[in-house]
Amino acid sequence: MQRVLLATDSDDLFIEIESALGSSDVQVERVHSGHEVRGAVKALQPDIVLLDLQIGAMGAYAVTYDLRNEEGAGRLDPQNILLLLDRDVDTFIAEKCGADGWLVKPLDPRRISRAVAAIVGGGTFEEGAAVFNNV
Repeated sequence: MQRVLLATDSDDLFIEIESALGSSDVQVERVHSGHEVRGAVKALQPDIVLLDLQIGAMGAYAVTYDLRNEEGAGRLDPQNILLLLDRDVDTFIAEKCGADGWLVKPLDPRRISRAVAAIVGGGTFEEGAAVFNNV
């Protein structure tokens, strides 16, 4: 069974992700804040972590940095991380924080499934483009 950990404070987003991924082969678990993610990762050992961009005081970027730092220190196994972004411009930081991929909202079931399959399969999934250039 594949385990998906979703960090979001949005009930609508949880329903959307669970509808897209939930099946007899996929279990979607949820935490409501970024501060809960590290503990949930240790307890659940998910196949992939989905992070809503804005999840309270510790958003997706900070959580991604935290998980990557824990991995680097040997306190956490490597994690597959997919960010759920609000705008195309958010990809600029997503690219820098070490996520394995990202989707830009609004989401749809097909894109969610493709992104999760790509990342769990060892690849990446990048949607949208970083729009800032050093001029």
